Amino acid sequence: MNAFLALVRTDLRLYLSNRRALLITVAAPILIAAFFGAMMGGAPGKRPARVPLAVVDLDRSALTERIVADMKADESFDVREPALPAAIEQVRAGKIRGAIVLPEGFGERAPRAMFRPGDKPEIEIHVDPSQAVALALVKGLLAQHVMREVSKAAFGQGVDGAKMLDQARKELRESTRIDETDRRDYLALLDQVARLRDRQAASGKAIPGLGGGNGLEMPFTTKEHEVTSGEAPYNGYAHSFAGMGVQFILFSGIDLGVGVLLMRRMGLWKRLRAAPVSRRLLLGSRIASGAAIAFLLMLGIYAAGIAIFHVRIEGSWLGFFLIVAAFAILTSSFGLLIASLGRTPEATRGLAILATLLLVMLGGAWVPTFVFPQWVQSATLFVPTRWAVDGLEAMTWRGLGLAAALPAVAAMLTFSVAFGAIAVACFRWEE
Repeated sequence: MNAFLALVRTDLRLYLSNRRALLITVAAPILIAAFFGAMMGGAPGKRPARVPLAVVDLDRSALTERIVADMKADESFDVREPALPAAIEQVRAGKIRGAIVLPEGFGERAPRAMFRPGDKPEIEIHVDPSQAVALALVKGLLAQHVMREVSKAAFGQGVDGAKMLDQARKELRESTRIDETDRRDYLALLDQVARLRDRQAASGKAIPGLGGGNGLEMPFTTKEHEVTSGEAPYNGYAHSFAGMGVQFILFSGIDLGVGVLLMRRMGLWKRLRAAPVSRRLLLGSRIASGAAIAFLLMLGIYAAGIAIFHVRIEGSWLGFFLIVAAFAILTSSFGLLIASLGRTPEATRGLAILATLLLVMLGGAWVPTFVFPQWVQSATLFVPTRWAVDGLEAMTWRGLGLAAALPAVAAMLTFSVAFGAIAVACFRWEE
């Protein structure tokens, strides 16, 4: 045991003595976590960025002008009104997410299309193909604003509204594509609308859903509740610090593995083995020292997240420390496994970078796993970094208790035992 502790103390002393390398190792994940955290929503209470969007009004009617005005007032959009060629060029350059083109005649054809099948005006949307999520938002909000203004125009007071209804009646009577029973029902509906309009004009009070009101609105409203610990709103930095911490601590495991191979190349292993020290003791001391270093580094990264970016341990503190400790052991055993498979420092670096990037990518360190296809989400349960990231999130913004940490700890320790056993069995003592 004395020899084991002496070897661990030596490794720790050598690592901590290089202050510049230590500073870079801690600063790099903090800076990158800050960047990713800002993209994922940032600090609590920060409003999301508005979607930059172009609207090209080729009709210039009163209806389309009201639609554009409604979209400008919407907090979800940052609406601009360039000419069509300029709008398409801005989409191509990635400066805006899309360009909506309201065609000529839209103000006249859209209200009439509410009362007859087919012959609907077509709104073109020029989109950035890399912004599929933004496209769904644009189409949904566009439908809301257009429907409200078109219904106000179709059912509105004054000459235009009356003319629209009269024209709709005439087209229904003359249409040969509508069944006679349906024709009677449509005409009865328009008569009811006309009576409601007349009643509104006589009373001077707006009837919701008609032109004097707000037009046809969505038949519901929404109220969002953030399901977190209940004590604090969601902090986007909580996920980014979990992901970037896991990534860069794993990279430190690469240094452990390469260091083992460099020690073997320089003959240090032969000198140590000349002493009454077994092979397992030597490798075990490297795993222990590497785990201690990884544990301290992860605590340093989270200390910066707590102090600067207001990341909070809303769940169990004991569970948090257990997850960090289990991941530190996993990192150390992973580094030794990579060294035993790579066999030389040069080969180990390439293998380690590939393996680490795959682990952090599949583990949800870069982006949350919910964006993965379902089969990939199921497969990542066999990836140790998935348990690390999920466990750290459970102890921070999710605010879960110790029971939620234990499965992640058990999974990472199981992987650690497997990695360590394979590493010891495959490690070559001579290059």
